[in-house]
Amino acid sequence: MNSNKSQVSYKQLSAFFIPLGFAASLTSVTHVIINGTLTRAENAAFIIACYAVAFSLFQVVERPIIVFRQTSSALVKDKQSFKLLTVFLMYVLGIVVLFCSILAFSRIGDWIYIHFFNADENMVETISNTFKVIILVLIFSGIRGIYQGIIINHLETKWVTVGVIIRVITMFVISYLLVVLDYISSVGGAFIFLAGMIIECLISVWKGHLLIKEYPLAKKDFHLQKTDIFHFYTPLVFYFIFQTILIPIVYVFLAKSDNIQMSIASFALAHSITNLVLSFFMYTHQIVLQFYEKNRKKVINFTLLIGLTPSILLILLCFSPLGSWFMGAVMGADPVLATATLGVLKFFILKTLIFPILDFLNGFLMLQRQTKRMLYSQVMNLIAVLISLSLFVYFFPQWNGINGAIAASIGEVVGLVVVFMIVYKMSNKSMKQNQNVTKGA
Repeated sequence: MNSNKSQVSYKQLSAFFIPLGFAASLTSVTHVIINGTLTRAENAAFIIACYAVAFSLFQVVERPIIVFRQTSSALVKDKQSFKLLTVFLMYVLGIVVLFCSILAFSRIGDWIYIHFFNADENMVETISNTFKVIILVLIFSGIRGIYQGIIINHLETKWVTVGVIIRVITMFVISYLLVVLDYISSVGGAFIFLAGMIIECLISVWKGHLLIKEYPLAKKDFHLQKTDIFHFYTPLVFYFIFQTILIPIVYVFLAKSDNIQMSIASFALAHSITNLVLSFFMYTHQIVLQFYEKNRKKVINFTLLIGLTPSILLILLCFSPLGSWFMGAVMGADPVLATATLGVLKFFILKTLIFPILDFLNGFLMLQRQTKRMLYSQVMNLIAVLISLSLFVYFFPQWNGINGAIAASIGEVVGLVVVFMIVYKMSNKSMKQNQNVTKGA
């Protein structure tokens, strides 16, 4: 054990984590490029609205695909397990693409656009054409994820960042050409997205394939079954789906506030800023997956240290002149909206403090292949948000967007408490088993 400990340093942890953080943050920039391109169209409002509906639906259907990065990172140990997971991915991709094709090429999709996303009937054809292109993104997203899991397993995280950087450059070049050629449309935005994903996928496949060559055909002490993949993968899918539907639910409740437009707008801006700050720390669970068993103490210390960063950034925005400048110069908000957004943002500080710790504990559950227990915390998070919002909006409708931030933070606290209790019980059980083994020896 001591030899393992000596192999892990804070420098190594930083070299692993920082590239992943940059990659996650740069991914947020890719969507800024698309929206920035669409705003230059003559009928920008219509085009952006159509793209937004298609992309919102994509975010929901992508959940079963995007979790293959974590699944690959946690479960693939040899060529045999990689092949098994690849076959599993193909099944999932086939089902998801078939479902999306039914939506895109039938009246069912039109009905969903109108009744679930409140789209006008004149938007339906444009949304449908945009979604048809975005369906292709799912295929490359899944392939990218499974190879990125291999890259992360080998601690070659700089290649994840390289892939995203080249993706951003590609998307910027294509968006520039569309502006110059005056061919800006919702479908054009989808093609920008698709091109970027293809490039990132190709780089991930190239590097991942080179690393897989180093794997043994089959490890003697490791044998992955389809049921192992299913039991690890399925709870993760529902975990992320619950995360996805959480914010639309908040908007439904905020529509009952005193000032509906200001309530939703201030919450939306504050939430996007919070996500931007947290995006750098979306891979905290990977530190646990790759290093926890080598040196638990250093992993915990490193996580606690970096985990303070998003809260410090939000505190600076909320309680210094930097916040007013940022809201005006960067976000383009008028003084009234800027003040309201900063007021909402203060109540997201608690969420930013909790998130890295929660993701760390979720990483521990992934390491133990107990992803179904992650789902418990997310369900309790959702229930806490629903109850909190119901009470706050009823009794304090004048608080507007602040109610959403308080509820989201309360949900995060509840989720942390639940997952902490689960991990604590698992750790105690493990310690008792080890003590019994020692006594028996």
